[in-house]
Amino acid sequence: MAPKTKFDVAIIGTGIIGISTAYYLAKNHGIKNIALIDRGQPMEFTSAQSGENYRNWWPHPEMVAFTNRSIDLLEDIATDSGNRINMNRRGYSLVTRETNIDALVSQLHDGLGDTADSLLRYHTDSSAPTYQRPIKPDWQGVPNGVDILQNQDLIRSTFPSYTQDVQTIIHIRRGGDISGQQLGMYMLEYLKEQGLTRIVGDVEGINHTDGYAISLCGGEIPVVHAEKIVNAAGPFAKEVAEMLGVSLPVHCTFQQKIAFEDRQKAIPRTMPFTIDLDGQTIDWSDEEREMLLQEPEFSWLAQAMPGAVHCRPDGGDNGTWLKLGWAFNEEPTRPSWTPELMDNYPEIVLRGAARLNPSLKAYYGQLPRTMHHYGGYYTMTEENWPLIGPMGSDGAFMNCALSGYGTMAATGAGELCAAWVAGSERPAYGKNFSMARYQDTDFMTKLRASNRGIL
Repeated sequence: MAPKTKFDVAIIGTGIIGISTAYYLAKNHGIKNIALIDRGQPMEFTSAQSGENYRNWWPHPEMVAFTNRSIDLLEDIATDSGNRINMNRRGYSLVTRETNIDALVSQLHDGLGDTADSLLRYHTDSSAPTYQRPIKPDWQGVPNGVDILQNQDLIRSTFPSYTQDVQTIIHIRRGGDISGQQLGMYMLEYLKEQGLTRIVGDVEGINHTDGYAISLCGGEIPVVHAEKIVNAAGPFAKEVAEMLGVSLPVHCTFQQKIAFEDRQKAIPRTMPFTIDLDGQTIDWSDEEREMLLQEPEFSWLAQAMPGAVHCRPDGGDNGTWLKLGWAFNEEPTRPSWTPELMDNYPEIVLRGAARLNPSLKAYYGQLPRTMHHYGGYYTMTEENWPLIGPMGSDGAFMNCALSGYGTMAATGAGELCAAWVAGSERPAYGKNFSMARYQDTDFMTKLRASNRGIL
């Protein structure tokens, strides 16, 4: 039989965003004649590099509503699948050595709005009788809102691996981690039952006349025809949009992570996903620092660095691996299918993470040979909000620019984009995630002045 080439919807990109869009088109709207197009296997590029974390903390109520909806949908899938996606809810631990956290509390109020007073809980004594410690990984029965810990005895007893100069922990409770790969596989299995078609090939061009003709190379099918298309091409979304004469206000930065087996048991398996908010200088010896300062190419490594080093156990309570990340790169770059990794990044992120968790110093200069060093692109708008909705001409849509939060927002983004494609009712936040927000000058002025929430 000749391969199928005509579809109701063609989705360009088989990362978690493209898969989720297809899933909700079929599940919510009965649209099943769908093609998923990509040059390789599903989830093998940007989605494979995910930190696999989720949280509902953002300094804007629309982003909070959006991620809350996405988490609702993740919990539905966890329930329906017997928690195949390995969802836990130990939360996000935002750590600082400061006692004055007025700016952070202000952001929490901005995001939580009228509910902030009821959702923020302060714990200033060591007993903290109302604080539910993150001992179990369960995602059910965990309090919502935010616990703010400002008692050092409480902090040390609850988070024993943290350095003793920590003064404040902001514990975001609706957060944790999931298996992004299992989430994608769960959706793909459902889509396969619904008749989804996967097509392998590089998109070379898109012609819009009567519907859309997508020209491909490197596969068996040279042209795919579709009534509607969705641009879910991740870091290549800008290039796909340009094929239709649309300029998307996005850019990419390349961010890296490492994962390795914690043979020294440096990090407790019960520790939540942790972010060290404080800026720092990397923990080099005096001799190492002097050598770095003498090399123009590397002198920045001996100077002040931004905060937001990430650390978390990986693989569940019975696992043995850790993940470390530090998205300090802010240089825009053109995406490539073969990005170059920074050779000294593993030692940089290790020494950065060891400032909060000093037990990680056991790995200085001797990370396990089985360590995995990897990286992916953050595709983002200036304000770090996604682009979900119409893309230029009739029948063209986009679901992209989910910089650093694609896995956690995939279900909400897929549901919203599917509603746009199907012409169905959308949530109140839907309009401002589309290009329409750029027509609202007052809204954009306020949005650009707010914190972007990249954590």
